[in-house]
Amino acid sequence: MKAIRIHKCGGPEVLRWETVPDPLCLPNQVLVQMKAMSINHLDIWVRNGLFNYPLPIIMGSDGAGVIVEVGQEVEGWKVGDAVIIQPGTYCGNCQFCQEGKENFCADYGILGETENGTQCELMALNSEQLERKPDFLSFEEAAAFPLVFLTSYTMLIRRAKIQNRETILILGAGSGVGSAAIQIAKLYNCRIIATGGDEKKLQLAKSLGADYVINHSAEIIHKRVKEITDGVGADIVFEHVGEATWNSSLKSLRRGGRLVTCGATTGANVSINLRHLFIKNLSILGSTMGDRKAFSEVVEWLAQGKIKPVVDRVFSMSEVAKAHVHIENRQQFGKVVLVPE
Repeated sequence: MKAIRIHKCGGPEVLRWETVPDPLCLPNQVLVQMKAMSINHLDIWVRNGLFNYPLPIIMGSDGAGVIVEVGQEVEGWKVGDAVIIQPGTYCGNCQFCQEGKENFCADYGILGETENGTQCELMALNSEQLERKPDFLSFEEAAAFPLVFLTSYTMLIRRAKIQNRETILILGAGSGVGSAAIQIAKLYNCRIIATGGDEKKLQLAKSLGADYVINHSAEIIHKRVKEITDGVGADIVFEHVGEATWNSSLKSLRRGGRLVTCGATTGANVSINLRHLFIKNLSILGSTMGDRKAFSEVVEWLAQGKIKPVVDRVFSMSEVAKAHVHIENRQQFGKVVLVPE
């Protein structure tokens, strides 16, 4: 089969679309023919060498495809089933896994980061890593779904414990997690303030359900939030940008507000004024991926048509370097998807 791999870290030029051995389908696994895969900022970080992982590695965390082989120990799946891949991996035996908190597992990993990923023609997977693809959803849309919706769902539902009619500030509405968060917050009838770097992204954020938009390239985020909320601030700030927005995000919170973060796209070294933190009774919540049940729950929302993945652009797998450049230039709104040749 062919796959997108890196043998060393660096720029887009290190990405290779090359022939690798076909995977072996074990008795407890299914073999999936991949129909589409999407790119996350995680792929950029892996390519740049920000994590410790084995090389060479097949890239990609997200994907959708069709089962072409079923191991003899697997129940509930058959050849021809269309599936969406759950990108988290875990031991299944520790206390956290037994409690249904798989993303707390000490051995928790992500496809395409800690082991070979989805950007390949065939993939052998454990059956618990699969959910059924709704028939009405294209493979490209399905591939744009898993990581960002699982992450956003966990951030808002599990960690920030979003409530009806709260005010929420969503940073980077043009990103995959940002576009997912807007849709989830809309289901809770929240007042949504979203940021974007240009007018096109702001208009697209409105089309997803944002009530107010802020151009973070031209406006000071926390000042606009205070204007919109009559000086009160937001109940929740949905953060994933990092250094560039951190101070303004904290200043955007109302008393008793919660900031939840899953990433640091612009840098991880931030500062906190502890007096500001405790005087205003603020909460800062970290969040990584999500548990297995959360993935099933958000897929059910998908099947019910309550949420929908946002596909920005589709590239062929041999054009993966161009796709990375497209993302790094911040040209996308939603997810960039790859499809086989």
